[in-house]
Amino acid sequence: MEDSYVLQLTDRKFTDIYLCYCGYARCEPGHSFGPSVRPNYLIHYVLEGKGIYRVGKNEYRLKSGYGFLIEPQIQTFYRADAKDPWTYIWIGFGGNNAEKYLKDMGLDRQHPVFGCAYGKHLERIVRDMLKNNISTTTNRFLLQSLLYEFFSILTRDIHVNPAVLQNGENPYVLQAVEFIQNNYSFPIHVSDIANYVCINRSYLYTLFKSSLGVSPQDYLANYRISRAAELLTVTELSIESIALSCGYTDPLIFSKVFKAKKGEAPSRYRREILKTNKASPDIPKRP
Repeated sequence: MEDSYVLQLTDRKFTDIYLCYCGYARCEPGHSFGPSVRPNYLIHYVLEGKGIYRVGKNEYRLKSGYGFLIEPQIQTFYRADAKDPWTYIWIGFGGNNAEKYLKDMGLDRQHPVFGCAYGKHLERIVRDMLKNNISTTTNRFLLQSLLYEFFSILTRDIHVNPAVLQNGENPYVLQAVEFIQNNYSFPIHVSDIANYVCINRSYLYTLFKSSLGVSPQDYLANYRISRAAELLTVTELSIESIALSCGYTDPLIFSKVFKAKKGEAPSRYRREILKTNKASPDIPKRP
């Protein structure tokens, strides 16, 4: 493993949730960990590259922008890709309310993987944690605040199990999801997806609900809005241009759907992100 940095903590000043350790690692091709069990919770977030995460009978293929949860006393295994190994950050934590906080975000044993567009923010927080490695009262409070900030940033744009499918998944669902990912920028409809995989709409609906827990229509809308949120964050494109880039020919309909999914209009969402970015310190450069 290359460029690995780890901070381990032993004292416990807080009880509802507390940081056990955190780290950053740029993995070598094929580097793996496990099968093993951990005594506390961990969240890994992939910054670059790709790899697999296996828990129970389920295997997930993850790339940059995705992360995974490891629960205490549950056997897991993960491995970096042989050609494009991942770089990731992680935090380990425990506490009386740790499970509750995770469930508030939608993460649990049935939903252990997620997507989040704020990878740079999460990386900055972990790097700040790593810099505060002296055991003082001030640093313990600072680390606790950074742990809460990590969860705050994560919940801002978390998508549980977004386009991350297990081995053995229904082939129609796999094909449908691939079609959505490749064509979401066009004004496609559920009927187009069903026609592509050569099944009727009602059967496609049944497969999506059983495999992903959402309808094809909701999956398409969620995917479009997640891409739109990313464009609002990292570009200066107009709302109209972003709507068109995400398959919406009518900006008003786009704004309505965006507000329903995100809780605020696209323009306000962008202003809040810009305000947060200005208030946040610069992200430290990688060592």
